[in-house]
Amino acid sequence: MTIMTDIAPIGVTKAETQLSGILWERLQQEAEAAFVNDRALAALFVNSVLNRSSFEDAVAHRVAARLGNETVPAHLIADLFAEALAGDASIAPAFQADIAAVIERDPACERLIEPLLFFKGFHAIQTHRLAHWLWVSGRNDLALYLQSRSSEVFQTDINPAARFGKGIFLDHATGLVVGATATIDDDVSILQDVTLGGTGKERGDRHPKVRRGVMIGAGAKILGNIEIGSCSLIAAGSVVLNPVPPNTTMAGVPARAVGTTGCAEPSRNMNQILSQLVYDSFNYTI
Repeated sequence: MTIMTDIAPIGVTKAETQLSGILWERLQQEAEAAFVNDRALAALFVNSVLNRSSFEDAVAHRVAARLGNETVPAHLIADLFAEALAGDASIAPAFQADIAAVIERDPACERLIEPLLFFKGFHAIQTHRLAHWLWVSGRNDLALYLQSRSSEVFQTDINPAARFGKGIFLDHATGLVVGATATIDDDVSILQDVTLGGTGKERGDRHPKVRRGVMIGAGAKILGNIEIGSCSLIAAGSVVLNPVPPNTTMAGVPARAVGTTGCAEPSRNMNQILSQLVYDSFNYTI
C-alpha cells in the first residue's frame, strides 16, 4: 500500500498526489486478486503492477513494454517516461484523468487494471503524451518514431505536435488519425475510425480544434481548421467541414446541425443514438 504524505512533488498539487495514491492502492488490490485468480498471467500482474513503485510508474512500464522492440527497447522508453514525468508536472495528472475517464465512460470496464494492462486507447494516449513532450523538447526524430511505433502497435496515428488535454477517452481507438495542428481539450471522448484532418495540401494551422466535453462518434471525419464547440456531439459517420457551435448535435454527409445535444457533457453521457425527432429532421432526396 502506498504511504501518503502531506508533501506533494514540485508542480503537483496535494489533491493530485492523493488521487494517485488512491488509484495505486486500488490497482494493487486488483492485481493481487487477479494474480490469485489466474496464475497464467502472474508475470504480467507482477511486472506491470505488483513490482512497480507508483501508479505513474506502472503506466509508464506497461506502455513501454508494449512499445519496446529491438530498435528502442522497453527499458529505454520507460526511462523516457520517467524523464517526461519529472520534467512536466501536467503528465501525471493527465494519466490519472485518462484512466478515470475509461472507468466512468466505458460500460464494459469494471476495474482499473483493465485499461492499465489491456486497453490500447489508453496506451495510445499515454504514448502520445510522451511523444508530445519529446516534440516540444526538440527531440523530433524520437517523437516521430513513437508516433510510427504507436501506429503499428495500437493502430492510431497521432502527430506528436497535436495538443491533448486530460480526461481523454479513446474507445477502441483503431483507425484514429489526428493531424499536427489539432487541439483536443479536456474531457473529450472519441470512438474508432475518427479523423481530425486537413482539407488538402495547405500549410500552417490546418486541423480541427475540439473543445471540452465533445463526443465524436465512430467513423466521423472532421476536416480543416475549424472549431468544434464545447459539449457538442458529432454523430457516427458524419463529415464535418464547418465550425460547430457549442452544445450542438451534428449529423450527415456533409454534417449539419440537427438539434442540441440534450445533456451537459456528451463525452460523459456517451449516448450515440439520435432521437427520432432528429432522424425525422433529415430530408432525403432519392
